[in-house]
Amino acid sequence: MRCISFGNRTALATVLVRVHDDASFSDRLVCRVRGGRVLLQTFSAPKPVCRIRMLQGLGGPDRDSPVFRLRFTTFIVGTVCLPLIGFVFCIFISLIFHFDDSTATHCKVPNYLPSISASISLIPERYIWRFCISLHAAPRFLAAVSYWNFYNICFKTQRIYQFLSFLNLLLNILENLGLLLLTYVCSSENYWLHKNGFITFIGSSILHMLVTCLLWKIIKVYSVSPEEQTSYKWKIRLFFFNLILCIIACYFYVRHNRYCEPGIYTCFAFCEYFVVFSNMAFHLTAYWDFGNKDVMVVTPPESKRF
Repeated sequence: MRCISFGNRTALATVLVRVHDDASFSDRLVCRVRGGRVLLQTFSAPKPVCRIRMLQGLGGPDRDSPVFRLRFTTFIVGTVCLPLIGFVFCIFISLIFHFDDSTATHCKVPNYLPSISASISLIPERYIWRFCISLHAAPRFLAAVSYWNFYNICFKTQRIYQFLSFLNLLLNILENLGLLLLTYVCSSENYWLHKNGFITFIGSSILHMLVTCLLWKIIKVYSVSPEEQTSYKWKIRLFFFNLILCIIACYFYVRHNRYCEPGIYTCFAFCEYFVVFSNMAFHLTAYWDFGNKDVMVVTPPESKRF
């Protein structure tokens, strides 16, 4: 700091020497020069209070909040509705526009309902079905892993049930892969691959339901949640309903191929529809299992970042 003198003129210089960010006053030093004498004077002048908001990194304090959040109930209903909508549209279009092609049999006997394999092998039904199944596949894998983590929490110290939890995960994944195989390889393109995809889907689906019911039989004993109790009851009902219809459908399929009787393949197709519906309903019981959960995309804690 210095004071400037211009000859005999009196110069006044005011210099701000310190400002306190947390105070409402600023200290000022006045330097007056008159002749050869220097006069110094300090005084405090009020100033407006200025508050500065410190940002906690780029994005502010909300940076670590979830960037995506969805109720698990909405997630699972949307996942199940995708193949349901595709299935209904395919059957409806086949009956209205492609009745003769979709109901034709190898032995030329009368048939009044298209099988699922025949329906999804036609155009545009093929593309509608593939679109819906491809959208629902990734959420199905996520739901399978969610169940696996849930079972591991429930059976932390019980080796046998941890093994069943892992088996349940493998069967769930295998069921989804079998569905993808029979979807993208239709019966008119490669019958052998399509048939084995269908067998994989049905077989792993039944075993997955069975293992799930065994696990939930133990969970039900220690659970007081009415939602979990309801979920277990519906799982049992849907499992037996699905199993019985699978057996009946197999009976009609074998009988049709052996005797070629009119209308038998229609009975097979009708049972096949309800096998698929009960499978979808079984997966929908996750609505009760994870009713209080959310699917989120969040920033991990600092200790878990790589």
